[in-house]
Amino acid sequence: MAEMVFEFIGLLNGVGAFHAIYVTLLMAFVSTSISTCLGVCFGLLLEKYHFPCKKLVLRINKTLMGVPPVVIGLVVYFLIMRRGPLGAWELLFTIPGMVIAQVLIITPIITGMVYTVAERQAPQIRAFAKSMGANEKQSFWLVVRELKTEMYFAVITGFGRSISEVGSVMLVGGNIKESTRTMTTAISLLKSQGIFTEGIFLGVVLLLISFTLQLLVDYFRKEECVHENF
Repeated sequence: MAEMVFEFIGLLNGVGAFHAIYVTLLMAFVSTSISTCLGVCFGLLLEKYHFPCKKLVLRINKTLMGVPPVVIGLVVYFLIMRRGPLGAWELLFTIPGMVIAQVLIITPIITGMVYTVAERQAPQIRAFAKSMGANEKQSFWLVVRELKTEMYFAVITGFGRSISEVGSVMLVGGNIKESTRTMTTAISLLKSQGIFTEGIFLGVVLLLISFTLQLLVDYFRKEECVHENF
């Protein structure tokens, strides 16, 4: 039994499975963190302020929420390729390049989700804060505090989109072993090679990550209910 386990671990090392897990989590956490900062700010600003062409901006964001990730990957590829505008930075086939693609994919999703919930609830929250004598800064932080659960759901959605992405990271990262290979691109490669055991292992890891995220969502939802009851 022990020999089978060691042999299986050796096979996983052979395809770079453990490094792929590391790259996937690193890329997902970094890109989601950046997208969270941008998406939450954009979503709240879009809800609060009215300006010319706001409807157009919202429609563009909705379009970007549903754009195929491979299209974003292709755009980023042309930007960071050697002859592209950002070619001097040498970002092609690197994790930072993959992060750029992921940020462009995730940010519109978080922006749209935050804007939708803020449009529905933020005006009432600001009105309540104003009636209590709060200034603009205090009103802003009250909105953030009251909408934190919904914002957390938006972040989790963005993170889930990040770890499950294939097309854009394949184009920008190149699926290089021990460098830019992620779990999803590794699974795609293993399937094409007919190596199913290692692919199933990586699939199970992805499922465990998703399950953990769902547990966290349920935990925060229960915590929110407890605070509301008190």
